[in-house]
Amino acid sequence: QVQLVESGGGLVQAGGSLRLSCAGSGGTFRIYAMAWFRQPPGKEREFVARISTDGRTTDYRDSVKGRFTISRDNAKNTMYLQMNSLKPEDTAVYFCAAGGLSSWNTGHYTYWGRGTQVTVSS
Repeated sequence: QVQLVESGGGLVQAGGSLRLSCAGSGGTFRIYAMAWFRQPPGKEREFVARISTDGRTTDYRDSVKGRFTISRDNAKNTMYLQMNSLKPEDTAVYFCAAGGLSSWNTGHYTYWGRGTQVTVSS
């Protein structure tokens, strides 16, 4: 059973940066494909970025390409999301997820964190 805990969220002005972390425990972190999802206020949870088990392959939703960078450190059992040039529309609760299949689909991820709030003011 893998436990995931997100951290690093907060309130930031538009154009600012935040770095989210997702710490894993209780399992073999390196065998799982991982991803970040977000849930804006009043909306469905949506895919943000994903990363392969070895960190070599990444993928992003169009609206964050060039601004967000996903990475992982399997030695530290931690995944990251560096968010630059933040916009008010990035405001959401951000969740990390781990699973056996790399996908944009929430249903393909078995383990989820509780989320961290990111608020971007204009």
